[in-house]
Amino acid sequence: MKAPSLTIGIEEEYQIIDPQTRELRSYITEILEEGKLILLEQVKPELHQAMVEVGSTVCQTPAELRQELVRLRRTIMELAAKNGLKIAAAGTHPFSSWKTQEITPQERYIGVKQDMQELAQRMLIFGTHVHIGIEDRDFLIDAMNVVRYLLPHILCLSTSSPFWMGRNTGLKSYRSIIFSNFPRSGVPRAFQSWADFSYLTDTLVRTNTIPDGSKIWWDVRPNHSYPTLEFRVCDVCTRVDEAVCIAAIFQAIIAKLWKLRRDNLTFRVYPHDLIDENKWRAVRYGLDGKLIDFGKQQEFPARDLIRELIEWFIGDVVDELGSRQEVEYAYRILQDGSSADRQLATYQRTGDLKAVVDQLIQETSEGVMD
Repeated sequence: MKAPSLTIGIEEEYQIIDPQTRELRSYITEILEEGKLILLEQVKPELHQAMVEVGSTVCQTPAELRQELVRLRRTIMELAAKNGLKIAAAGTHPFSSWKTQEITPQERYIGVKQDMQELAQRMLIFGTHVHIGIEDRDFLIDAMNVVRYLLPHILCLSTSSPFWMGRNTGLKSYRSIIFSNFPRSGVPRAFQSWADFSYLTDTLVRTNTIPDGSKIWWDVRPNHSYPTLEFRVCDVCTRVDEAVCIAAIFQAIIAKLWKLRRDNLTFRVYPHDLIDENKWRAVRYGLDGKLIDFGKQQEFPARDLIRELIEWFIGDVVDELGSRQEVEYAYRILQDGSSADRQLATYQRTGDLKAVVDQLIQETSEGVMD
């Protein structure tokens, strides 16, 4: 069996912000016209007009991905600035209401609105999707089964959606809750083989449930267009360094699983309902909570288990991949808190959600516009 290419790609969804009101602004159509000339297919509309999505080229290393992401963020920020607008990266907007947002008038999104009705309108959420290249389909399914266990750990690092419609939700990733209303979302079950996964997809397509695999919205999925495993669990990362760190961790996890498989070893595959319990803890408490170590059947501070993941599980592959610096940025997140933690601290200090938006705008441009 051939080793996976371990290429990395990333998609990020950004908020388009009016700097006067700090509200979301429906403006994607105007940004797209010029954006397409510069970024071609790397810039896309999303369901809501106040959202813009970018997708990187296929990168070999996290360092290369960082350059690409800086370029994409800078281009979108410059396009927005021409129209007096700003860009922010967070899983939810602190106070804009989903009820007043315009849906993008394209066939695909009108179709989603038709299918999902009110749920589509409520989907005013922003995520990070990371693709890791795995060409062998059987290994891809094996890897997906195992990595499900680690999704809550990585979600803790990326949480950036503590507010919803002007309220402090008490959760670190409210985006995850909104997304869970969609069908075919959340942590997938374990699959026995690629054939098992194909049977599910083919059945859904044949029965007119979905047009293709792109309408399976799990937290991790085989991408329907590319030979990649696509991680979709994370809130959009506010800082570039956070996004690159998370992509580097996902790449290292797959590299480690490949090494184990090559040596006829593997990791235990845990039941869906247990992983769901850890995901809920990540959604609710983020880095400040505890996660369950299912092998030991004990709970431990999330920070300890994330350190264990970095030092013990992937510690031996990050130097081979040349990504130690990017992966170890996670220590800074563990120390300073995730975007959600920083937003909550600003709100506690100022009592002003507009100050939170200002902070998001500033952090989104860190290392991009300086």
